[in-house]
Amino acid sequence: MITDVALGKDVVLYHPELINLYECSIGPETRIGTFVEIQRGAAIGARCKISSHCFICEGVTIEDGVFLGHGVMFTNDRYPRAVATDGQLQSANDWTLEPTLVRRGASIGSNATILPGITIGEYALVGAGSVVTRDVPDCAIVVGVPARIVGQTVEQKNSKRSAGVRS
Repeated sequence: MITDVALGKDVVLYHPELINLYECSIGPETRIGTFVEIQRGAAIGARCKISSHCFICEGVTIEDGVFLGHGVMFTNDRYPRAVATDGQLQSANDWTLEPTLVRRGASIGSNATILPGITIGEYALVGAGSVVTRDVPDCAIVVGVPARIVGQTVEQKNSKRSAGVRS
């Protein structure tokens, strides 16, 4: 289902009949795989690759050139519940949206889970299966549950070399 979506030029939707996009924006030249859901208010930049089975919820902003592996899951509510304290089904007024930002050039491996309110820095790399519970600095490599910094991406190493810094 695709409703009220701002699609940039040359966006590729693999099997659009198996993708759920509604009230979101997708930048030019972005590719979106099968069985992806992108909810209202989410924004995807230009030239991104969103692999199959990803879930991108309200409040998520993904900048240009980001890669999401298969099955990446974003969350937007730190304390989710089905019902309010009175036992009634929760409404939009019963939860707090926590925005998430994935900065330019970042890569997130398959089956990673991103908790709400997180910023993943430019050119950062999140390892497959990681659970990101806190901000990830620019160019950091994080892995594990919870995700911990284990190194830096080649972009960081190259910027240090060009600045005359040895790593």
